[in-house]
Amino acid sequence: MNYLQQLIKKLNRIDSTYPFIQKCSSGIFPQWKEVDEFVSTCKQILFPTYFSTDIVKSVALNDFLLSKLLEAKSNLMVLLKKSFCYGCDDHGLNNDEYDEKLFSKLLMEVEVFLDSLPTIKEMLITDAHATFLGDPAAKNHGEVILCYPGFLAMMHYRIAHQLYVQNVPILPRMMTELAHSKTGIDIHPGATIGPYFAMDHGTGIVIGETTIIGENVKIYQGVTLGAKSFPLDENGNPVKGIPRHPIVEDNVIIYANATILGRVRIGQNSIIGGNTWITTDVPPNSKVTI
Repeated sequence: MNYLQQLIKKLNRIDSTYPFIQKCSSGIFPQWKEVDEFVSTCKQILFPTYFSTDIVKSVALNDFLLSKLLEAKSNLMVLLKKSFCYGCDDHGLNNDEYDEKLFSKLLMEVEVFLDSLPTIKEMLITDAHATFLGDPAAKNHGEVILCYPGFLAMMHYRIAHQLYVQNVPILPRMMTELAHSKTGIDIHPGATIGPYFAMDHGTGIVIGETTIIGENVKIYQGVTLGAKSFPLDENGNPVKGIPRHPIVEDNVIIYANATILGRVRIGQNSIIGGNTWITTDVPPNSKVTI
């Protein structure tokens, strides 16, 4: 046995030693490149004159959108199959039964997602408008859509959140982590964020999975909406899925580097000053500073 075969044997032995490292029964996980390409296609559908690589004339816009929707449908079918199939088994079904059942499920999920695109677009337009109104440096809405990292992160988040509420595994997190790597803004796809949401500058913002944000909220760079220490189960493992992040009500402003931890409520119309540390509820119409 040469050294490469010995190396393969060692790698396989490690896999068998740590069975919690999930295998992919379909052969491959969703890949970063194809996830990025799918999000890019969605951005072209949502804002074709901003993100298309082709010249989009109004007379040909419907044809362009049709081609991109068909592309998105095809690519999402592939991504969903990889997402739903990793680590699963056929539950005793033969391949023909499983393929037919899986295809029907994937097609339904794709159609639900595509039907949500108008709502996603409307929400993103409110985000762009809120950002434009909240930043004197923004010359027009197009500058926000093309240049602002906060808006880029929200495009990824709003697309990913829809798939998250459809209970799609792994794919939504990959989408928001792509934005995280590009912008420094970390939004979990499970967070609930209302319309007219603006992030000024954005770098270093963290929004946790069970965060709830109301309408017309603005936050600045370095803000953390996070959790405190995690409760553990009887085996000493963190309890998953419990509400553990803040609730931010309507018309709140949170300034740079504020840290808000735990299931606390920030009341409507409040202002949270920079560099504050908050672990208790804040009543409506409050102003919190150091």
